Amino acid sequence: MMGFLLRCVLLWAMLQRSKTQSAVPATALNCCEGDVLLLLDSSGSVANREFSRLLHFATILLRPFSLGRGHVRVGLLQVGTNPNLEFGLDVHNNQESLQKALQSVSQLQGDTNTKAALRVAQGLLTETDENMPKVLLWLTDGVEPGDVGGAMAELKAQGVSVLAVSTVHGNYQVLQRAVTPPLESHLYSVDIDDIDIITEDLREAIIKIIRAERLRVVDLTSHSAVLQWRPVLKVDSGYYEISYNSLGKAGPETKRTLSGNSNWVELTNLQPDTTYTAALHPESNQRLFNTLSVNFTTHVLGLTVVSVSDSGSRQIRVSWGPLQPAGVQRYTVEYGAFPSGEVLTVTLPSQQNSTLLTGLQPGTQYLVTVSALHRNGKERAMSVRACTQEAALPALSDLQLIPVEHQEVQVAWQANQEGLEGYWLSWERQNPHNYTSKASISSLYLPASSRSTRLKHLAPSSRVCVSPVYSSGRGEGLCCTAERHTDWLN
Repeated sequence: MMGFLLRCVLLWAMLQRSKTQSAVPATALNCCEGDVLLLLDSSGSVANREFSRLLHFATILLRPFSLGRGHVRVGLLQVGTNPNLEFGLDVHNNQESLQKALQSVSQLQGDTNTKAALRVAQGLLTETDENMPKVLLWLTDGVEPGDVGGAMAELKAQGVSVLAVSTVHGNYQVLQRAVTPPLESHLYSVDIDDIDIITEDLREAIIKIIRAERLRVVDLTSHSAVLQWRPVLKVDSGYYEISYNSLGKAGPETKRTLSGNSNWVELTNLQPDTTYTAALHPESNQRLFNTLSVNFTTHVLGLTVVSVSDSGSRQIRVSWGPLQPAGVQRYTVEYGAFPSGEVLTVTLPSQQNSTLLTGLQPGTQYLVTVSALHRNGKERAMSVRACTQEAALPALSDLQLIPVEHQEVQVAWQANQEGLEGYWLSWERQNPHNYTSKASISSLYLPASSRSTRLKHLAPSSRVCVSPVYSSGRGEGLCCTAERHTDWLN
């Protein structure tokens, strides 16, 4: 009877622990950054029910993590006769996508060729950022895994943490040699029906490996720096203290206190081209936290403005600032027609802050880049786009009216032939059948080869105008008044 009660109490405790694990632990949501590759035994030695239970265990285990680059990346590699990469590390960026993928995985069956799968795993985990923590989680029944010692040793030598979960019929000695110490938190041998009871402990072991305890510089200028970190405190559980000062220069240390829900801070009023060290101290009465630190160098004070003025059809004036003769060796101005024109260069002394660019093409957009070469060898540049004005179209150079016969005149002209497409003529025309009627305006277009034409039925004192026509518009024309002859009315 006592044995029965003891088994009931144990079963109740296991069920209660399983229920508590269904809730998402807040500590895992935004705590970590790293790669987790699941090495899932999908061979024929794993019963269908056992395979389904391993997949369900993986979904519960990984559910709390934020996914994607900058968080946790998850991949799944199946072990069979031939390895099968179900999905890579960059495929799933949210939990909904990952959970759906895990629920749709099909078992391979076949042999347990773990060694071949480990070669694939090695390629996946070593081609990423070497500073990023990496975890290989081996889920297996442990039956005849093959010669995995060498491949596992290579992975561990490359910084990969190997953790393993095996059902009770696994070869414990092989698993023991495969995993990364400490064994008590990285190796689990459990009956498949009781696998849920290890979820919390295994998740905490993974978190310890990929917890992103680092202070990062996410934005940097000549006078400021934005630092970011993974939150480890809550609003009511403590506060952060950030301290920073310049390296190699005498000066007081600056300190600031931040609330427990902070995860970034902007440091301002910094000096250009200066190396600083910053330290973040999480303070809590509940537990001790590591101090995070980072060194960074502010940017050289570079150009802040580049402007254009005095724009003409053939020239542009470029100006820049601020002028820094003490810190700059020289300025270089590069310019060319956008997007693929020839690039020309002008080099100027550090005391000059403008130059006039000449010999440009009318009505053209130019890309202008001003670079400042600093005395420490660093270079800063800014670019602007500027347009030259359209060139003024050539005017008609000469116009003559020569009376010929009754109400007729010979019109002759001269014009610049470059880009010329034709001429536009207009005059006042008299109705030849009714001289008392009001004159009307007539017009005529002639090709560029024309130099003269004869106009008939001109009204007395008619005004004759000729304008040159170019591809971009009409140039300035000339007008003359036809002299009135008394015989026009006879």
